Amino acid sequence: MAALTRLLRAVQQGAVPVAYATGTRLRAGASALAERVGWRPALLPYSGYASTHQARVLARVVLAPASADPAARRGVAAWRRLLTLECPAAEVRVELAGVTTTVSSDDGGLVDVTVPLDEPLGDGPATALLHVDGRPPARVPVHVVTGRRGVVCDIDDTVWVTGIGHPLQAARRTLLGTSSTRRVVPGMAALVREAARRQEGAATVYLSNGPWNFAGVVTRFLRKQGFPAGAVLMTDWGITPTRWFRDGSEHKRSSLVRLHEDLPEVSWVLIGDDGEHDPDLYEEFARAHPGSVDAIALRQVAPDARDAGGTSELAGVPVVRGTEGDALLPLLRAALR
Repeated sequence: MAALTRLLRAVQQGAVPVAYATGTRLRAGASALAERVGWRPALLPYSGYASTHQARVLARVVLAPASADPAARRGVAAWRRLLTLECPAAEVRVELAGVTTTVSSDDGGLVDVTVPLDEPLGDGPATALLHVDGRPPARVPVHVVTGRRGVVCDIDDTVWVTGIGHPLQAARRTLLGTSSTRRVVPGMAALVREAARRQEGAATVYLSNGPWNFAGVVTRFLRKQGFPAGAVLMTDWGITPTRWFRDGSEHKRSSLVRLHEDLPEVSWVLIGDDGEHDPDLYEEFARAHPGSVDAIALRQVAPDARDAGGTSELAGVPVVRGTEGDALLPLLRAALR
């Protein structure tokens, strides 16, 4: 049995790079056909963040008809947003605060560039201008962090109801929903506002394992439901050169580490849920970076009689648990006090 398991694992490992290469060739063929009928590179803006000396600017380059703006689509079922032709190796000119730099999109069309700043940006949101040939410049938001308090907030089953524990329901909500049909978790907007309001210039970051294709849906939902504006960090779905599926835990782990490196003076309130990996990832981050976490707030997705919520402590960090934002809010206030 062990030998058979090893054989199956070896076959699977060998199949992944073949499948990845095949998918890459198919996308290249589809892109070549689209370009022949007049499609051109276009930009999808994503929300980034900035410290006093550098900014992280995020966007994606996709192919679209010359007369269409893919960033302007509204009311489209989420599954249709997955049907994009990403444009790798596209040249993008980035302008921010008098600094101009030129970069190329990665294999997935993503632009993730750190722009050094000659002078600090002013308080409030800033805007980077991104240019690709033949299109008007895209205005990309950058949230300026000047305070020493920050909030990292998960999306699925923390901000909106996904039901990860029920895969079929979760798939229906994820693939068929829009920013208007998704259901907010009660009280979570007030909870994030409370965590962010205690200092001017606080960092607010929404961290999700959802695909970059849904970033616009997430941003509009957050704005509609009264969440504070902030950067949105997502990932890619699908096959990689070494895995059938991307590692969601590793995405969140590396994103937290990157935030700590980019904003080392910030101490974070980490908000998530207990339906997947948030408790373990937040504990790992708190232990690895003592003094950089003020509190952890976890929504209980499926509480039972043995776990009624409340406050505990982990590595010197208060951890509050409750079924929704309204239950978490007084506990978090007390913890931060």
